[in-house]
Order: sequence, then structure tokens, then C-alpha cells
Amino acid sequence: MVSELLEKYIWLVQTFIRAGEKGLTLQEISDRWERRFDSPYSRRTFNNHRKEVEDIFGIYIDCNRSSNCYFIEYSDDVADENAESAWLINTFTVNKVLSLGKERLSGRVAVENIPSGHQFLTSVIEAMTENHVIEIEYKKYTCTSAERLTLHPYAVKENAKRWYLIAYCIERQSLRVYGLDRVKSMKITDATFRMPKDFEVEEIFATSFGIYLPDGRGQKITFRTSEKEAQYLRDLPLHSSQSEESADGDTATFSIFVCPKDRNGRLYNDLIMELCRYGSRLEVLSPADVRAAVAEELQKAADIYK
Repeated sequence: MVSELLEKYIWLVQTFIRAGEKGLTLQEISDRWERRFDSPYSRRTFNNHRKEVEDIFGIYIDCNRSSNCYFIEYSDDVADENAESAWLINTFTVNKVLSLGKERLSGRVAVENIPSGHQFLTSVIEAMTENHVIEIEYKKYTCTSAERLTLHPYAVKENAKRWYLIAYCIERQSLRVYGLDRVKSMKITDATFRMPKDFEVEEIFATSFGIYLPDGRGQKITFRTSEKEAQYLRDLPLHSSQSEESADGDTATFSIFVCPKDRNGRLYNDLIMELCRYGSRLEVLSPADVRAAVAEELQKAADIYK
């Protein structure tokens, strides 16, 4: 039921994206709905869906009173793969298209598997939509047994082929991050919670590298790459804060602004591993402790192959 509703919400958003800022009248929307879902579409149902689309995707379907047309303002931006709401629309849309075309396109479509994106993501979205408390059984990689937790599901975030839930944990009395692939069971309860005022998941992770909740202030990290590698980094930045400092035709210098250490002063492993991933194609220039950590890790790898 929930997946069917999400499919309809996504269809509604995509319909308005295709219509552009000119928009559609209620009659035009209703006609297209009936052709697609073979059922009538009342004004009341449409308005309910408008509200749900805004709550779930953060997309507001506005109305031009002079023409009585409904539209999504800046629909090109909403369709942009870099838009904040696009990850959810793209995820469900691609999954639906691949599902429908599985038999006809057998052997012709290959996608990377995201292990945590199938079993619990829809349930989490359902709970978030109505602000329902959830109960999960969660097993960390470092623990031998699972623990039961009561959570207020605030947001979801995808990172490095994994889906994560950002939630307030009743037992821990703090905001925590949980990998959906480590959830063993989930139950949506009848209890509800109130979202914190002005909560914005992108702002929370603005200076985070990876999926860690930042515990300190952001810091500028500068690195140099070959011009060839720079072309890839311009298209797919290392971090949302990435900026290009300089380029001379042979090399380019970039910087990112992230929180590199946890509350105990230890460098985040995700950051160091990502910088190491480029090997000799990337040189960290500053700060000194990040440069030293990357050099040490690369040296350890080189020693293995001696």
C-alpha cells in the first residue's frame, strides 16, 4: 500500500515536471490520472496528495490563481539530479522502471546492489510521513548480539551504496545514525513524535564526510591532483563544499570544508580512506595531520607489497 502511494506521488511530481512552469489545470491532471491509474481523481484527493508530496519530497505544488493552473516552481531545478529531493524520486523511479522492464530487458541492464535499500526503506518513509515512532532490532558490526531500540525517525540519507536512518534514540537520549542494512526487524508503532523545529538533514551533515554526525568545527582541507583527475573531480566533487583553488594546465588544487575529527580528536577513517583511494593521483597539501595520516596509510599499503 505504501509503495503504491509513493509511486503515485512520484508520478504526480514527474507529471508536473514535464508540464513545466505553465502547469496543468485540475481537469488536465484528473484526465491524466484516470488514463494512468484507471480511477477518478477528485479535488480532495489531489489536495491530499499535494500535502503528502510537500511533506515527503519538500516539493510544493503551487496554484496560479489567474489561470487556475497548478505547477511546481522551478521545475527544471526539481528535475536536476543535484536537487535535494531528487535522490528519493530517482530511487523509486529507477526501481520501478527496472522492475517493469526486467523481462523485456533481461541481460541488458546492470545496476549496483544497495543491500539496505529494499527491505526497510519504504517502512521508514511511511513512519516519517506520519511522524510515527518505530521500534527496531539493530546489530552493529562490532557487537555479537542485537539490541532493541525505540526511535523517532527524522530523516534518511544515502551514502556509499548504503541507506542510513537519522533518528532520535529514546534509550540513548540523543540523535544517532543507523545503517538500514544492520536492522534485523522493524515495527511502526501507533505512538507519534514531534519533529524538532527547523530540522534540516543537509545542514546537519554539511561539514560531515561520510555518514558521521560532525562533533566539531569544520576545517579546510586542500589537495592537488593531475589535470586528468581534476576533470573527474569537477564532474563528481569529493564533497559538496569542494571548490577549485587554482589550475595551471598540468595540475589543479581543490579544497573542501569538513569536520575531520571526532570528539576525541581522532581523524575520521572515512575521510582518510577516501583520500587514499586516489593513490598517487591526489596529494593532500594541508592540514599537516591529515596529510600525515594519508601518507602513513599509503605507506602501510606499500609495505605490504614490498
